[in-house]
Amino acid sequence: MTYSPAAIDVDLVRQLIASQFPQWAGLPISPVVESGWDNRTFHLGNGMLVRLPSAKAYSLQVEREQYWLPLLAPRLPQPIPAPLAMGEPSFGYPWRWSVYRWIEGEPVLYDCMEDLPCFASDLGRFLAALHSIDPAGGPPSGLHNFYRGGSLRAYDAEARKAISMLATRLDVGTATLVWDTALASKWDRPPVWVHGDIAVGNLLVKEGKLSAVIDFGQLCIGDPACDLAIAWTLFDSRSREVFRSVLPLDAGTWDRGRAWALWKALVVAADLVETNAVEMRHCWHTIQEILSDPVNPSSK
Repeated sequence: MTYSPAAIDVDLVRQLIASQFPQWAGLPISPVVESGWDNRTFHLGNGMLVRLPSAKAYSLQVEREQYWLPLLAPRLPQPIPAPLAMGEPSFGYPWRWSVYRWIEGEPVLYDCMEDLPCFASDLGRFLAALHSIDPAGGPPSGLHNFYRGGSLRAYDAEARKAISMLATRLDVGTATLVWDTALASKWDRPPVWVHGDIAVGNLLVKEGKLSAVIDFGQLCIGDPACDLAIAWTLFDSRSREVFRSVLPLDAGTWDRGRAWALWKALVVAADLVETNAVEMRHCWHTIQEILSDPVNPSSK
């Protein structure tokens, strides 16, 4: 079930806040410019934000974030979202929703990072810290988080279809090799915490440095490979090597990380998912980075 994005507006948020959290009823409410697709996000006063899932599939994230983020936060080197309250369905809106503390910072921009190696090091250390937290009781990968932290085989048919559709525009042999090499490996260690969506929109910066990691909707325990995709979607060869150097992960995990990045870029390039011109251009840049990367993770 989806809920019309047009119906998730300031008036709805105002009604929900006034009826369920009257202590905040007088605060101004305005949309966040870069709100995302899974959730609609609104400023609440000067120090809070409201996030409402836009579809049933995303509504499952609310309770998971509300429970786990306060437990993870003290063990991480950068801030993550701090839940302040959980709202209930009302006024025709069918799912639970969240109020969070606002975190200062700006989303990462692909072409505006002055010191990518430093940023890569900070992000690598954040992920290393996340992986070191006791995973006991954590939610496993599954349909609820689109198999992030799970096996790439969930997307095998989709990836091969995209490769076939793009046969005249990419090196099919290399793309297939990257994919097959990844499927030949698996995570054979105890599960670790996985963010599930380490992407530019979920990384905040202040003065060019990583200041926070947000949007833990895909949070689970499992294989951390999907969190490595940013090595090819954002980093160049130098910063990618720095990123690798601070993360104690085996070669197969890097193989799978590269394949996660390839899968997402392929389905965008093949027009299998809704996208825009900017995203389309960037996906081809990512494919070029992946297929021309001289480092073969399996050789290290």
